[in-house]
Amino acid sequence: MFRTIRRVKVIASNVFREVFRERALYLLGFYAIALGLAARLLPEVSAGLADRKILPDVGLAGIHILGLVLAIFVGTGLINKEIEKRTVLVLMAKPVSRSEFIVGKHIGLSAVLAVLVAAMTAIYLIVMEMTKISYDMQPTMITIGFMWLLLSLMTAVAIGFGGMMSSLLATLMTVAVYFMGTLSGDLVNLGKLTENLVIEQMTQAFYLILPDFSRLDLKNQAVYSLLPSNEILLQNAGYGVLYIVLVLTISSILFSAREF
Repeated sequence: MFRTIRRVKVIASNVFREVFRERALYLLGFYAIALGLAARLLPEVSAGLADRKILPDVGLAGIHILGLVLAIFVGTGLINKEIEKRTVLVLMAKPVSRSEFIVGKHIGLSAVLAVLVAAMTAIYLIVMEMTKISYDMQPTMITIGFMWLLLSLMTAVAIGFGGMMSSLLATLMTVAVYFMGTLSGDLVNLGKLTENLVIEQMTQAFYLILPDFSRLDLKNQAVYSLLPSNEILLQNAGYGVLYIVLVLTISSILFSAREF
């Protein structure tokens, strides 16, 4: 058990150092510049609305989008890069199981996302204070926590696809899962509107299989301070954690069956 934890920790720390140094710092700098420009320009074009809702919405959306960029484009390439360089053969020759390899990669990238999201949140709060825009701290922090959980789930999906197919195809599949998961509730409603039993069953199946990202995306609720009850928040957090474990389990099984 302790040896497994130690091996996973080594893989995760290597991913953290590599990704944070090569990718995360650039995204962090870009966010700081973009949010600063938005704070400067939005009041001139929004007729004062930026002082209430627009800038907070832009700030939270920026954290979400940049986190997705890192999770998807880096996550899908983590394993393929090892395969292309043939370093995966060296790792597999050591006492490292493929499930440990998958979990280590996920923990490492999720840790990068945690630091990146925390740093962008600090920039966001500083800008809100400097522009004297009012915001509720508790809903904002809860939203950020759920945002990281969503990004961690997307990381699991990206790594899972990356372990089974090329980086390009894995990226396309991960993006498709994100959009379908975001719109899964709407797909069910659309299926009901068609009044076609086959389409209704298909959309219901998609809803049951794909993660419902609306449970973890609380940006709009945070801006208007309309978060769900604590009981629903706990249920949604458990839903996200369960999906991460499920995706990593399936990814480990499929990756274990792959031959190099």
